[in-house]
Amino acid sequence: MARVLILDFGSQTTQLIARRVRELEVYCEIVPCTTPLAKIKAFDPAAIILSGGPASVHEAGSPRPDRGLWSLGVPLLGICYGLQVMSEENGGKVQPGRAREFGRARIHVDKDGGLFAGLPRQLDVWMSHGDQVAALPAGMVATAHSDTCPVAAAFDDKRRWLGVQFHPEVVHTPDGKSMLARFLFDVCGLAPSWKMGSFAADKVAEIKRTVGDARAVMALSGGVDSSVAAVLLHRAMGQHLTCVYVDSGLHRLGEVEALRQLFVDDLKMDVRIFDASDRFMAALEGVTDPEQKRKRIGHIFIDVFQEVAKDLPRCDWLGQGTLYPDVIESVSFHGGPTAVIKSHHNVGGLPEKMHLKLLEPLRELFKDEVRRLGKELGLPDAVVQRQPFPGPGLAIRVLGEVTRARCDLLRQADAVVRVEIEAALARGEVQGPLWQWFAVLLPVRSVGVMGDARTYDETVCVRCVKSTDGMTADWVELPHAVLSRISNRIINEVRGVNRVVYDVSSKPPSTIEWE
Repeated sequence: MARVLILDFGSQTTQLIARRVRELEVYCEIVPCTTPLAKIKAFDPAAIILSGGPASVHEAGSPRPDRGLWSLGVPLLGICYGLQVMSEENGGKVQPGRAREFGRARIHVDKDGGLFAGLPRQLDVWMSHGDQVAALPAGMVATAHSDTCPVAAAFDDKRRWLGVQFHPEVVHTPDGKSMLARFLFDVCGLAPSWKMGSFAADKVAEIKRTVGDARAVMALSGGVDSSVAAVLLHRAMGQHLTCVYVDSGLHRLGEVEALRQLFVDDLKMDVRIFDASDRFMAALEGVTDPEQKRKRIGHIFIDVFQEVAKDLPRCDWLGQGTLYPDVIESVSFHGGPTAVIKSHHNVGGLPEKMHLKLLEPLRELFKDEVRRLGKELGLPDAVVQRQPFPGPGLAIRVLGEVTRARCDLLRQADAVVRVEIEAALARGEVQGPLWQWFAVLLPVRSVGVMGDARTYDETVCVRCVKSTDGMTADWVELPHAVLSRISNRIINEVRGVNRVVYDVSSKPPSTIEWE
């Protein structure tokens, strides 16, 4: 099976490149741009993609690949900074542009150049750069330009080097996936050969080799990620897997009952439910900083799992439903230059001295791939299509201090939001698919009038977004009638709330979750 290697130069959308390549059924992996040539050769890539990045090639210490990359003889595609470093290191010239381009732009195609066959001569793309290529290396020719960027794309057909100044991996470049397909299939001569069915079989075999006859404890939350990971691990380990659901007091309404029905009653898995809500609430008392919330929650989760594991013979492993976006938003990927956005409880929040080894079978998958894997494993649509729910639960949707009372209030408000939007989807009032819809409790109280009496109560914010991968998202224009029903029900049914607002921000610049 042919494999593509992606060198990460620090772009927040590097994982989107991998997602697009995998959507085209070509296997790929991401490694830091500083990976030594020996490791690159050991991967035996059929092609290499150089990601974008926030640096300038003129900055001291700007990220560079191993010099041997340029003589490997495999097809290369440089994206944004990737094109600039390709040019600058091979005799070209990069300089600040006359005008920086951030956001939507239009390019004019001058030559097919390996990427544009069958596409219009004018294309909308997503730009994000201050520097641009002023002179290309010998052998490369410009194949597209914009009004302010003379080299929007370039091609060397002899070496099979391509470069684009824009980002084909983001949804804001409508024909970007077609361009990547031309690179993979026309320029590189690859074939679509990576299927989710084969991934499941390979991963089960890998888990068996890794754990042998040891036991594992799985962190089960009932969400898509942990549910798919649990079923995958169960398929590989059988009764050597014990799933643990920690009732943190931070779950949504009805979640514990639904989890017990599916995993215990239907799938006959070994699931143990522990009420640790007192410990979580005590740890979160007085804490308002979101990073501290995540880390404290992560520590308690791991403590509980380790305590459970002590009572299980030969339990050496801790299973988690960690995904690629968890990793990229938590830490610099494998030591690469990617900026930290926020810690995730199952990545950045782990204690340094953990007594269990991590088993993360979904670590290199995106959410849509996990859903496909769940279908492959036979999970019901109610689980596979469930909207994402953060590991720290309601703690990062209760802004400010987390208390039982505030969690109970938000739980009720969130249930209204979920029921009303699901009903609106069923009636066709709202057009899907949607990514997430939920309530947030703000640290804001305001004056209201209820029953001719003055109130000074809480504010709930409703959040509803569309997305394909969770890396970018757009807010949904819910009909006024739907918003009105949500607001009326929350204010009338949830005691302690007298104001409801709607979030009209997209990601970026905002994140989907508020904390």
